[in-house]
Amino acid sequence: MGHLSSMFSGLARSLLFKKGKNNGGDSGARGAAEAMAKEAKKNDMILRSSGIVNVDGSNNFASVFSKRGEKGVNQDCCIVWEEFGCQEDMMFCGIFDGHGPWGHFVAKQIRETMPPSLLCSWQETLGQTSIGPDSDLESDKKHHRFNIWKDSYIKTCAAIDHELEQHRRIDSFYSGTTALSIVRQGELIFIANVGDSRAVLATTLDDGSLMPVQLTVDFKPSLPQEAERIIQSNGQVFCLDDEPGVQRVWQPDGETPGLAMSRAFGDYCLKDFGLISVPEVSHRNITRKDQFVVLATDGVWDVVSNQEAVQIVGSTADRAKAAKRLVECAAQAWKRKRRGIAMDDISAICLFFHSTSPLSESQQVHPISVATPK
Repeated sequence: MGHLSSMFSGLARSLLFKKGKNNGGDSGARGAAEAMAKEAKKNDMILRSSGIVNVDGSNNFASVFSKRGEKGVNQDCCIVWEEFGCQEDMMFCGIFDGHGPWGHFVAKQIRETMPPSLLCSWQETLGQTSIGPDSDLESDKKHHRFNIWKDSYIKTCAAIDHELEQHRRIDSFYSGTTALSIVRQGELIFIANVGDSRAVLATTLDDGSLMPVQLTVDFKPSLPQEAERIIQSNGQVFCLDDEPGVQRVWQPDGETPGLAMSRAFGDYCLKDFGLISVPEVSHRNITRKDQFVVLATDGVWDVVSNQEAVQIVGSTADRAKAAKRLVECAAQAWKRKRRGIAMDDISAICLFFHSTSPLSESQQVHPISVATPK
C-alpha cells in the first residue's frame, strides 16, 4: 500500500506541474494514473471480465458477468476497481455497451481511458476548489464533493471522446459505446451515465422488504428534451416501419444507420446533429437500508423490469453468482419475450454495499421510484 500511496502523491505532483507545462504535466499525471491501474491489477483490485472483486477488509463485494448475444462478437465490457486511485474508501465500477462495426473496440477503449482520466480530473478539480471556512454542515460538504465529481466527470467525458475521435487505429465514425459508471467514496456514490444502460439500487423498507430505486435515465431519442436538442441541431428522430416504437437519431438526409440512444461516445457521424457524450451525474448517500446496486446494459432492461432484477439479485444466496444469475434470467426472458429477434449482449455488475447478505427470496419487491431527466 505504501507504493500505491506514493504513486498517488506522484499523480498530485504531476498535476501541479501541469500548471507550468501543460502537455508534459498532463501526460505525466495520466501515466501515473495508468501505472496505478497496472499495480491494482497485480493486486487483484481490478477486474475486467466476469468474476468477483472482494478485497480483505472492504465492505464492497462486486459480482460481474457478461454473456455474448446472437449478433456476433460481444460488444459489452466492464471494469471494477477497488481502492480506486489508491484511496481505501473508493471504488469505481463501469459498464460499457458498444455498437456499430467497431463497437467492441470503442467500448474497450473507453473502459481503459475513463478511470485514469477521471482520476486526473478529480485530483485537478480537488486542488482548484475549496469549501468555505464557515461551511461546517455535513450537507455542505456532501454537496461540495458532488460538485467536484460532477465537474470531473464532465471534463473526463469531453476529453476521452475527443481522444477517441483522434485515435488512429479505431474507426468510430459509425461506431460508439454507452458508459455507465459509479464511484463509491465512503458512504456516498456518484453515478454518471452516457447512453441507455441503467443503474438500479435495492433498498429496504421499514417492513424489511426490498424496493428498487432507478438511479439513472435511459437516454433515448424518444425523451422530449433529447429529441428537442437533436431536432434543433438539424438531426431527425423517427421510427422505421419495421420497428414501430423504436425512435432513432438520424442525419438530416436520413440515410445513415439510425442510433437508438441520444448520448454516446463515438458515433461522430451524428455529433453535429444532436448526439452528445455529456454525462448525467447524480449522487446518493448510502445508508444501512441500501443493500446493493445493479449496473446493467440494455440487454437486461429490455426484458427484465427493475422489480424483477432486484428480486433476482436479492434472492441469490451466493453473492458471487448474483450477476451471472441476473444475466442468465435475462437470456431466458429474451427467448420468451423476443422470439425471432437476435438476443443482445447481456452484462451486469452487482455491487453489494455491506458485508451482510441481501434479503431473502420470500420478501416482497415494491414499485420503483424512477429518476427524471434534468
